[in-house]
Amino acid sequence: QVQLVESGGGLVQAGGSLRLSCAASGRTFIGYTMGWFRHTPGKEREFVAAITWNGVNTHYADSVKGRFTISRDNAKNTAYLQMNSPKPEDTAIYYCVLGNFYGDRKPASDAYWGQGTQVTISS
Repeated sequence: QVQLVESGGGLVQAGGSLRLSCAASGRTFIGYTMGWFRHTPGKEREFVAAITWNGVNTHYADSVKGRFTISRDNAKNTAYLQMNSPKPEDTAIYYCVLGNFYGDRKPASDAYWGQGTQVTISS
């Protein structure tokens, strides 16, 4: 019943900008952390960013720190990932996740996942 829908992916030149959105529906989500992961063929899924329920705490992978910003609007059950100065190595399918986390960057096994949105950064 729970569904996460990512949007905003596409093709952009290195040094440009892009904003991803993740809209959740199907139940109440009070207390849940939201986050973003990404996957490229040949590499393991990697953590990108996460934000706690009240938005006070955010966490970023070292590779994106200072360039990407995660935010959320609980009234809309939506999380965002603002991607500034993206690099070709940021090319991946980006997945939204919603649920409890173990620590700062590991979703619980029963967390919810979206289907992903493709982001391609050209050089």
